[in-house]
Amino acid sequence: MLHLRISVPADLTSGVVDVLERAPAVSSLAVFDGASRRPVGDVVLADIAREAANDVLDELLELGVQREGTLKIEPVDTWVSRPGFDAEQLAPGSSADAVVWIDVTRRAYAESELNWTYLSFMCFATLIAAIAIVLDSQILVIGAMVLGPEFVPIAALGIALVRRRFHLFRIALWTLVVGFVIAILFTCVAALAAKQLEWVTVEQVTAPRPDTAFIYTPDKWSFIVAVIAGAAGVLSLTSARVGGLAGVFISVTTVPAAGNVALGLAFGQLDEVRGSVLQLGLNIVGMAIAGWLTLVFQKTVWNRFAERRERLREKILRRS
Repeated sequence: MLHLRISVPADLTSGVVDVLERAPAVSSLAVFDGASRRPVGDVVLADIAREAANDVLDELLELGVQREGTLKIEPVDTWVSRPGFDAEQLAPGSSADAVVWIDVTRRAYAESELNWTYLSFMCFATLIAAIAIVLDSQILVIGAMVLGPEFVPIAALGIALVRRRFHLFRIALWTLVVGFVIAILFTCVAALAAKQLEWVTVEQVTAPRPDTAFIYTPDKWSFIVAVIAGAAGVLSLTSARVGGLAGVFISVTTVPAAGNVALGLAFGQLDEVRGSVLQLGLNIVGMAIAGWLTLVFQKTVWNRFAERRERLREKILRRS
């Protein structure tokens, strides 16, 4: 169940209420005349089944609610309501499978922004990855994977294509490129400093590393794992269940590959640089393609549910 809080000028209130009253999946509706001070107007509260939210939200956006006022969407963790139960029954499908496109797109924009926080996490994650490679430590590699913030911008590439938000595509691509370049340069400088201090030697960088060799020796499994992880990650982002994201972070080797690129550049090991760049490219391309295909599939399947909802709505109107 989702809770909608809408603040709009009074001249839009009747249209908003009409949209919500016509939606069978709306279980509660309240209107507070004159309760909004900015914008000056009314406040409308409604609860709606997550499965049917997209149709209603699209109609509200067509009215211009986002331009003239505010539309706030909040998930309802716990609710006890027979009308709410009936509203969910009128919305075919499972709430966990429903994709609320407005929320997905907003999150993609928010987490694809190139800012100091994103760059800091990228630099720290890549630096930890480089240390993990020197020590041949799988634990540190996993830590670097989890710390890296790059997955949402990768997923945003697919979201931008499906939603035709090419501005989002440019933002996400720019964030990925700049983020990885700066993180690699930062780690390379740190590696050069460690080299001068003799904390890290060429022998450590080129020695056999059985626990982390996969970072610079990509193969078909690298791409396969990236595809599976990309699909799983997008499902976690778009559904009501986000528990799978941690597993996605641990499955892909984007940040560790970037860390090894930095080490290879600092110590002049071009073979490792080439292998790591290939690993990085395979992971990004695999996740981006898988994410896009997953979103296309979800949109196609959910459109069928929308058609079923429309037929169900017509039956309810005929009965009434």
